[in-house]
Amino acid sequence: MIRLAHAEDLLILQGIERAAGEAFRALGMDSVADDEPLTVNELNSYAAAGRAWVSVDGLDYPVAYLLADVVDGDGHVEQVSVHPEQAHQGLGRELLHAARVWARGHGMQRQTLSTFRDVPWNAPYYRRLGFEVLDAGSWGPQLSHLMEHEAELGLTRWPRVAMWRPVVPPDPS
Repeated sequence: MIRLAHAEDLLILQGIERAAGEAFRALGMDSVADDEPLTVNELNSYAAAGRAWVSVDGLDYPVAYLLADVVDGDGHVEQVSVHPEQAHQGLGRELLHAARVWARGHGMQRQTLSTFRDVPWNAPYYRRLGFEVLDAGSWGPQLSHLMEHEAELGLTRWPRVAMWRPVVPPDPS
């Protein structure tokens, strides 16, 4: 089940982020694995704004989460993390759908994110969900600033891409 995050979930979200980050070690991306999650205050800002969703188990315990921003008028996925014990069950896809519905409900036209190009559970995964690479020439000023900030943090040691998909899925007919 997907629901909005509550204040009492926030420490759990930090734990999910740390656990999910461990997978990067196998790819030699230790600095990504070691990156600290957002603070409780930062997470609370998302929760208070209604831009933090959690996937919960049968006991209403969070096992995955997504944070969204508005970047250049688009619904931007700031973070999505799934606890490794709950991976490969479609929780990330469901969270992305919840954020897509939110973006559509707020009159946005597309959903964007930035991610690692070659990490299997990053860009290749998002491609399977209908995201496409957004060329740098198509970035708005806020997305450009975000991508520059990621470079300043050293994330571009590994190739990064910005991606997008429409918030209204294409008509299959």
